[in-house]
Amino acid sequence: METSSSMKIPWSLLFLLFLGVFAARVEVSYGQKAAKLGAGAGASGGGDDGGDGDKPAPPPEQEDCDGIFLTYTFISREKEYPRKKNVSAQAWAFTSEASILNAGTETLKAWKMYVGFQNREILVSADGAVLVDGSDFPASVGKNGTYLSGDQQTDLKNSVDTAGDIEQIQAKIAFKGTQFGLPAKAVPMPKTIRLVNDGYKCPAPRIRGKTNMFVCCVPDPKFKVKKDDKDSKFLPRQNGDLSITYDVLDSYSNNYMAQVTIDNLHPLGRLDHWNLTWEWQKNEFIQTMRGAYTHKTDMSECLYGPAGKAYKDMDFSKVMNCEKKPTITDLPPTMKDNEKVGKLPKCCRNGTILPTIMNETQSQAQFQLQVFKLPPDDNRTALTPPQKWSIYGPVNPNYVCGPPIRVAPTLFPDPSGLQSTTAAVASWQVVCNITKPKVPRCCVSFSGYFSESIVPCNTCACGCKEDENPNCDPRAKAMLLPAEALLVPFANRTQKAEAWAKIKHFDIPKKLPCGDNCGVSLNWHIDSDYQSGWTARLTLFNWGKEPFQDWFTAVEMNKAFLDYENVYSFNGTRMVKPKNTILFQGLKGLNYLIEMRNATNPKDPRVPGKQQSVISFKKHHYHGINIKAGEGFPSRVLFNGEECSLPKRFPNGADHQASSNVLLIFFSAIASFVFMTDRFH
Repeated sequence: METSSSMKIPWSLLFLLFLGVFAARVEVSYGQKAAKLGAGAGASGGGDDGGDGDKPAPPPEQEDCDGIFLTYTFISREKEYPRKKNVSAQAWAFTSEASILNAGTETLKAWKMYVGFQNREILVSADGAVLVDGSDFPASVGKNGTYLSGDQQTDLKNSVDTAGDIEQIQAKIAFKGTQFGLPAKAVPMPKTIRLVNDGYKCPAPRIRGKTNMFVCCVPDPKFKVKKDDKDSKFLPRQNGDLSITYDVLDSYSNNYMAQVTIDNLHPLGRLDHWNLTWEWQKNEFIQTMRGAYTHKTDMSECLYGPAGKAYKDMDFSKVMNCEKKPTITDLPPTMKDNEKVGKLPKCCRNGTILPTIMNETQSQAQFQLQVFKLPPDDNRTALTPPQKWSIYGPVNPNYVCGPPIRVAPTLFPDPSGLQSTTAAVASWQVVCNITKPKVPRCCVSFSGYFSESIVPCNTCACGCKEDENPNCDPRAKAMLLPAEALLVPFANRTQKAEAWAKIKHFDIPKKLPCGDNCGVSLNWHIDSDYQSGWTARLTLFNWGKEPFQDWFTAVEMNKAFLDYENVYSFNGTRMVKPKNTILFQGLKGLNYLIEMRNATNPKDPRVPGKQQSVISFKKHHYHGINIKAGEGFPSRVLFNGEECSLPKRFPNGADHQASSNVLLIFFSAIASFVFMTDRFH
């Protein structure tokens, strides 16, 4: 072979050149395959290379994180029906994923993560997590974001103790939901993400691209951990308004015995006819129960569900409850000594849990249950507490409960009387806190000896629905009333209010204000004001269909707390917490606020249940207290633990006339009526 320059190339040289090219191609091909294998290993086992092509590689910041690494990744979204031309009204179905990785050296117990959703999101599911407030899906989270905690995997171990096992050091949450208000090409990312656990600091998260958000939360060096808590493998018990403990007392291969204890820790919280709900996680069911009962006894969910397949020979007719989400309530006092379902020291009080300041022995409730498990959890140590706890009373404050956290086993005194203790097999704690309801269920009116008019409860103080009140104005200011109008239901006050306005030359709106719609109202009346002290009169009205046993009310007196002297028909107690608060409750035998009843004359309006007492104050600490200017009225009032709506103004003496003795006569009449009804009750 010759070149154009007539130069000859040896065949041996051509052969060597061919071998070199072939070897290079083989090496490049093998190197690409190795790189792909290395990348896959890195994604699953924590290697240094990038992703596998399906998912983005973890950000480099994850490798440098010495703490807890959080991520949020938007995956996709598509239009939902109905199709809307208005962008803000169009609904989009979205999917996303969050992860929380323990890249530190300490185990993260009971992890909690906040995701600041901001695009009117409605979560339909969050696989791998539960909502901390215990609410069900779908849940609206697009206004204030949401807090999440582990479902099955509540704790994240560290790499050192697990040899880097990603399954034990990382938790993932798969989100599905609906989102509103963004154009087609926009990416609905949250405002922020952060770790909520105590002892960690989280900087502002970073965003890479448009779909990935991440942050590394590091231990806070200023956070002090108690030595006992640091050495324990369990979290310390938490504080809250209500503490619920789930103790496993005995454990067998396919069932266990549990005890639930409810402790009221709030100084003014209470529950009446409490109802407790939770959600089983692994198809458990309740075989028997002592100290409480379930609202529904139905074996069908066991017969036709997973339990029926696992226990083919079991007689399900004797099973207490098979629901995934049972509702449990306390037994009545008549069942307290029942050999089969009673005989527990803190049960059978008809669902009443009082504050400790009222009755310490009735500040707890307790019941036991036998729980059956299903395979593959048919061993003694496979114990999973229920999730999504909720407790409520029909006339009580709203409680929001967190997820159960594993705590050190509860210690019980030895039943034989020996100076020893017995530990539970396992214990979990659920903490519930009181939240302010959207609308109250009680309201307050103000009056005084210096004013003939009573300032009534606010319009729609306990809520109004405009479509149900076409003939009244829910935004109009409540009209001043004569004293006797407090004794009749709102439906019978219209004529009295209009007549009073004409007498006093008050304006009468074309559309009269709606009522307060409250089941309970209280009146605070300034009775007298003299040089060394003053008195007030507190009256309670029950407009509902149910009575209140062991009622209590609390008033916050910022300008008179230290000068409180006495109450004459109630029991009164100064409280340490909340500050400046005085607690009132019925005397023994007079602690029953009866329901509204028919009048003696069928033509007369119905009569509310009433209780009343005079309260006296000195002027030792507050010499210059200005009673008429409003300093003699409470700044906060609670009835049975629930905050009541207060008027937005105080009474004044502008309409005062010599005939104001009518108020004295009116309240004397109430006092006489209360005395008579209580006497014959």
